[in-house]
Amino acid sequence: MDVFGLDDELLAFVPAPVLAVILLYPLTDESEARRLEELEQEPATRMDSVPDSLFYMKQTIGNACGTIALMHCLANVCAPAGAAAEEGGGEAEETVARRAGSFLDKFLGETAGMTPEAIGEHLEAGRGCAGSLHEMHGEAAQDGATRPPGVDEEINLHFVAFVEKDGDVWELDGRRAGPIRRGAVDGQGLMRSVARVVREEYVEKANGDLSFSLMALANAGG
Repeated sequence: MDVFGLDDELLAFVPAPVLAVILLYPLTDESEARRLEELEQEPATRMDSVPDSLFYMKQTIGNACGTIALMHCLANVCAPAGAAAEEGGGEAEETVARRAGSFLDKFLGETAGMTPEAIGEHLEAGRGCAGSLHEMHGEAAQDGATRPPGVDEEINLHFVAFVEKDGDVWELDGRRAGPIRRGAVDGQGLMRSVARVVREEYVEKANGDLSFSLMALANAGG
């Protein structure tokens, strides 16, 4: 569901628990400079400090950031069919079971044990069940009223995902050097913790650009 704003009054409309959050933000010269600086400085071993249960993949396909963000959300909040929710991880780790034989179930099975780079390449090449996603993506794009951008077309907006693992907020962006730990989830839950990160790391550094949008994966049925 859409998140209408970052103020406490507007965040109160988002039903709990919030399992994951997707942010759409404007790409600027400053934000791209910070990302490129990070890519140069971060060691290749960054994944060594990431929880084993955190799914992360690199984005190797142009203009697929929305798909990658959704994959990051679903892969981290959907447990195998019949598996119990993780313990001690906070309200956002009240995982839901993924359907056996679904695309997500097959994709995670095919890519288990792969590096983030290899997972991205698996999706880009359309290997295994990834081929069906290419087909579904193309069909969905044709159904829209707006012409979909090409993979090499320059777009000035970008999607990233936020999930909770081991009580911490993790930002997942396939164009970064790796997952980014954004601090502990506070007592008010994942949604308000992500709102804090978005204010401090994005809105306050956007030089007045308000081209932001937030979507929460939440229990909309109450």
